[in-house]
Amino acid sequence: MSANGQIIPSSLSISDLPWQIRWDQDKCTLCGSCTAVCPVNAIELGVFRKREITAGLGLAEKPSSSQSIRYGIRQRTSPAYACVGCAMCSMVCPNDAISPVRNDGSDKLRYHINQGGQPRSRGGRRNDPSGLLDQIKFIRISMLTDPALDAGRHTFDVNTLLGRVLEPRDALKHQREHGWMPPVREIYPLVIGGMSFGALSPTMWEGLQMGVAYLNEEMGMPVRICTGEGGCPPRLLRSRFLKYVILQIASGYFGWDEIIHAIPEMKEDPCAIEIKYGQGAKPGDGGLLMWHKVNRLIAAIRGVPERVSLPSPPTHQTQYSIEESVAKMIQSMSMAWGFRVPVYPKISATSTSLAVLNNLTRNPYAAGLAIDGEDGGTGAAYNVSMNHMGHPIASNLRDCYLNLVKVGKQNEIPLFAGGGVGKNGNLAANAAALIMMGASGVQTGKYIMQAAAGCLGSEQDRCNICNIGLCPKGIASQDPRIYRRLDAEKVAERVVDLYLAFDMELRKILAPLGRSTSLPIGMSDALGINDYHAAERLGIRYVV
Repeated sequence: MSANGQIIPSSLSISDLPWQIRWDQDKCTLCGSCTAVCPVNAIELGVFRKREITAGLGLAEKPSSSQSIRYGIRQRTSPAYACVGCAMCSMVCPNDAISPVRNDGSDKLRYHINQGGQPRSRGGRRNDPSGLLDQIKFIRISMLTDPALDAGRHTFDVNTLLGRVLEPRDALKHQREHGWMPPVREIYPLVIGGMSFGALSPTMWEGLQMGVAYLNEEMGMPVRICTGEGGCPPRLLRSRFLKYVILQIASGYFGWDEIIHAIPEMKEDPCAIEIKYGQGAKPGDGGLLMWHKVNRLIAAIRGVPERVSLPSPPTHQTQYSIEESVAKMIQSMSMAWGFRVPVYPKISATSTSLAVLNNLTRNPYAAGLAIDGEDGGTGAAYNVSMNHMGHPIASNLRDCYLNLVKVGKQNEIPLFAGGGVGKNGNLAANAAALIMMGASGVQTGKYIMQAAAGCLGSEQDRCNICNIGLCPKGIASQDPRIYRRLDAEKVAERVVDLYLAFDMELRKILAPLGRSTSLPIGMSDALGINDYHAAERLGIRYVV
């Protein structure tokens, strides 16, 4: 409703909103905590008037009316301030007087949100909660061991390799022809995917880095984290912890001036360089950091003006074909670090993935390939891109691995899969399934946000406002009033807990296979599924 009280075409009632605020007047003490913490200002202090009519004692006495006034909480119905269901109000309420409730009726808001002619963009992942990975079972059990005890009794080597792994004969030939050997890193198979300094709050980013450093130096787990697009703080570039970081360069090249200038002062080489050509949340689009998050610090690191949106081009503008792009970018990044650092591209899962992979097999500088499936993404993306574009990671990864098998390169070029890994909480099972279908490792981002920092977003479109800098938990905000709610040390503790739990679950899955010396990469005979067509498509067992 407009300011003057008129009903306009975009007017909505509370029953038309996807989330409705339930408020108990008797419990509420009007402390104001809920209205102060609401990230989208969906609730406000309201004044309610009630007319009361008192009948006269006799027929001759006229009835009288009076007005009573009370104060309470009112939900706003404007599409710009619609409740996102984050439930921060109920978290801070001392009396349990308020909570959001999902509307069981039809959601009319979706017809009114394209304000200014712009389609809706949001954070999180696609709304479809289903996934093929959760249907896969592990059906191969070794009868010569005790599966219930092996994970606890034996020492497992669950690390994987990032880099071009050549046969001894090919390695010597490469050394003679090029004068250097392809660099290879031994890393943990679960990589924290690219979430940039800018997309995440300083507190969240610091917590992730602290957790990764502790896992490496205290727990002996070679965990790696990718920076995402946008560079990283200068202090990290000049510290010894850089060796635990994968630096990402994308089509916007944001923050790379700072990285290039810091190369002579780097105490350690980064773990690897990831060149992003595509991502799972919005295939064919570049990244987007909305102006809400571009404060003075982020603008300085990225070398841009303050408070402007930062869209990346959909492709790298200096190349005209994937062959030229892969060759130029990978070779130039390799030369920048004296051929000491693995360099690999990241692409969105698509039917053209095989074309990219075939070019990598002929490029001696390529250290691997990362593929991001349709269920990936935590940044700003249009709903139409998030829900209707992309390729499932399982079948795309399987196609790429089987293609490497045909050309005899399956042990040479590692594949890393991402996009929906752990979407329903089954992180270790999803990762093991992808590894057995051909991945050397997996990347995950949203799961880390949910498990390590308590992200409130869901695939049923709860919260998911990470794109506009109003994250109620302070995970994806650059507003110090919000990100101070997050404790970096607690985030680090949760990252460590997460990896230790994942490690144990992964070992429990691998123990019955009888494989304790290496990851079962491509061991698809250990997989089964009760969907015949999915089994045929993936080349795994059909079980019922």
